[in-house]
Amino acid sequence: MAKSSSLNVRVVEGRALPAKDVSGSSDPYCLVKVDDEVVARTATVWRSLGPFWGEEYTVHLPLDFHQLAFYVLDEDTVGHDDIIGKISLSREAITADPRGIDSWINLSRVDPDAEVQGEICLSVQMLEDGQGRCLRCHVLQARDLAPRDISGTSDPFARVFWGSQSLETSTIKKTRFPHWDEVLELREMPGAPSPLRVELWDWDMVGKNDFLGMVEFSPKTLQQKPPNGWFRLLPFPRAEEDSGGTLGALRVKVRLIEDRVLPSQCYQPLMELLMESVQGPAEEDTASPLALLEELTLGDCRQDLATKLVKLFLGRGLAGRFLDYLTRREVARTMDPNTLFRSNSLASKSMEQFMKLVGMPYLHEVLKPVISRVFEEKKYMELDPCKMDLGRTRRISFKGALSEEQMRETSLGLLTGYLGPIVDAIVGSVGRCPPAMRLAFKQLHRRVEERFLQAEHQQDVKYLAISGFLFLRFFAPAILTPKLFDLRDQHADPQTSRSLLLLAKAVQSIGNLGQQLGQGKELWMAPLHPFLLQCVSRVRDFLDRLVDVDGDEEAGVPARALFPPSAIVREGYLLKRKEEPAGLATRFAFKKRYVWLSGETLSFSKSPEWQMRHSIPVSHIRAVERVDEGAFQLPHVMQVVTQDGTGALHTTYLQCKNVNELNQWLSALRKASAPNPNKLAACHPGAFRSARWTCCLQAERSAAGCSRTHSAVTLGDWSDPLDPDAEAQTVYRQLLLGRDQLRLKLLEDSNMDTTLEADTGACPEVLARQRAATARLLEVLADLDRAHEEFQQQEQGKAALGPLGP
Repeated sequence: MAKSSSLNVRVVEGRALPAKDVSGSSDPYCLVKVDDEVVARTATVWRSLGPFWGEEYTVHLPLDFHQLAFYVLDEDTVGHDDIIGKISLSREAITADPRGIDSWINLSRVDPDAEVQGEICLSVQMLEDGQGRCLRCHVLQARDLAPRDISGTSDPFARVFWGSQSLETSTIKKTRFPHWDEVLELREMPGAPSPLRVELWDWDMVGKNDFLGMVEFSPKTLQQKPPNGWFRLLPFPRAEEDSGGTLGALRVKVRLIEDRVLPSQCYQPLMELLMESVQGPAEEDTASPLALLEELTLGDCRQDLATKLVKLFLGRGLAGRFLDYLTRREVARTMDPNTLFRSNSLASKSMEQFMKLVGMPYLHEVLKPVISRVFEEKKYMELDPCKMDLGRTRRISFKGALSEEQMRETSLGLLTGYLGPIVDAIVGSVGRCPPAMRLAFKQLHRRVEERFLQAEHQQDVKYLAISGFLFLRFFAPAILTPKLFDLRDQHADPQTSRSLLLLAKAVQSIGNLGQQLGQGKELWMAPLHPFLLQCVSRVRDFLDRLVDVDGDEEAGVPARALFPPSAIVREGYLLKRKEEPAGLATRFAFKKRYVWLSGETLSFSKSPEWQMRHSIPVSHIRAVERVDEGAFQLPHVMQVVTQDGTGALHTTYLQCKNVNELNQWLSALRKASAPNPNKLAACHPGAFRSARWTCCLQAERSAAGCSRTHSAVTLGDWSDPLDPDAEAQTVYRQLLLGRDQLRLKLLEDSNMDTTLEADTGACPEVLARQRAATARLLEVLADLDRAHEEFQQQEQGKAALGPLGP
């Protein structure tokens, strides 16, 4: 059995932020930290006191995390970024409501004494001799302390308090990983028993010392179970300072999902029930387990359930049958073809998530070149007379301002100059579209055509069903917000954002096959209509070719990944520096290299076209970790620790452009190497320079790592490996929320069966199937409940026995 912990975080927007720039505005962005680890950074929203980010992250975490924090900062081109405020959420606060947190929270000031991190290792003994009781505190070491000095390190020392007495350790200079190995003895003084408090401080030659954190143990703990091991450092206890909204507020959505994932055989009955659902007729089927699950799921949970179900059926090689089942149900209960798939039903959500899971590389290949052009060229485009800035040309040239007509003609030419390549790329992408997507669209095309044979505009209905997904729910949203689809690292500035909005509106109109042109409020788009209508016929031809694919269903082969191991999951330019041989002088030899990561290799080359590549087998990776900025005096550096056939460890250092790119590479490498055996539990976050490690100052290159590794911390994205057991656990959890409804439904069906002589309109066979499906679901839930209880009892028994070895 495995345990999993996932944190779903959405940084929505801010409001009433203070102005930090002389222009009377700010350039805010948000950092997301879990304990001491920066897991995400939003894009910067320029010149805004009410920024909208709308960025969502799924962070896979170790089970023992303590705190989630959001820091809002103002980005400055020169100097350090200004801190606006922060929000801290404890693990207990997040888990207080099973639905999570979704609210506005006032930002609070950042107190340096509260910004602590790291752990301290202590061993405490209570001794008695002829002179009375004595407390012996063995201060061994600390790790991952906060950097308080400009060098990115600290000069830490420990101060031990017991009653009215205190002693200090020596000060260790320029390290965040001090090793003291000092024993301090304090005698008990008359009076009531006293707690033990150990404080860590950063020594400063000038000014007062900086607080690094503390731990405290009650007299009862000292007497019954003296501390021995690693302990998390805490800030001084104080009331949370409420700024009263003067620093603004942040709207966040946070939900923690913790699960015990049982062995595969425990989920087999549930999987069989769900698989049975997609095998039978779906048009009027309200009695299958899958139909009952859809009925029990509320709208706000439907997207998450859709994602899990799509992954579950992908893992079984049955995603096509699953989507076809939902399509048949949706088509059968839709009377007006104009409303088909317009709601947020399980069918529409599942198809949307399926496209994102399977088609993300395809989306990047089609749209990325043009999107990059829009960002790089920064052309001004506007068709709406109310938004035109006619004085713009006067400011950037010596010519007079353009007239409204001239501005419209110029913008029209620019828009068609971008739209043309976008449409060309889409209609020419039939061969690059993933076969699974083409098969799903073929099934959709056939079901709609069969259902609406007599409908007015029947020809358009079968096209609209596909283009409604592909253009309106896939291409257009990616053009509008490329950052959310990993097409860009940053959000667009206001001018580029407006250009993307115009392009997205045009692509939506093409996806609607031009049916709504001239009917809405945006009549200023009329100059673009002739071009859009020319594209519609090409799109119809594209859709015909898209669904012209051999095969009616998938092979049905279970899969653990969406893509083959050789598929590239991440690539791009990084700066690379290999670990130096011991005899060479230290050089900061970071060289620009193009890097590819697949499930099999991590490869390097001078450029994408360069034929010679150096590769590291992913199976050799033992750790992927951040590197302290002070190691090379460079930010955003990570290390890939590998082990060769002789057992020797080697380190490759890679520098990224920014913290987001660093997090994405860390996550991708950790996920690719997740199955590897013999992963390192600790490593050095510094570099071996001048005959010692820069992090812990140890003189041996082979010295054990001083910082814990974070292999469990990854970001969820489209490249995640499939895990049917984890997806089945999510479905089980969703069914648990609706168990009372299932019991009530079983009771209602039984009562209705006894009163069928009345004209209820119910068919006895349907009622019998509904009752049987409901009873089987309840039985499966009861079996899974018992399995979870048994494993929990086993864990409690092991915990009670304690460790049996050293």
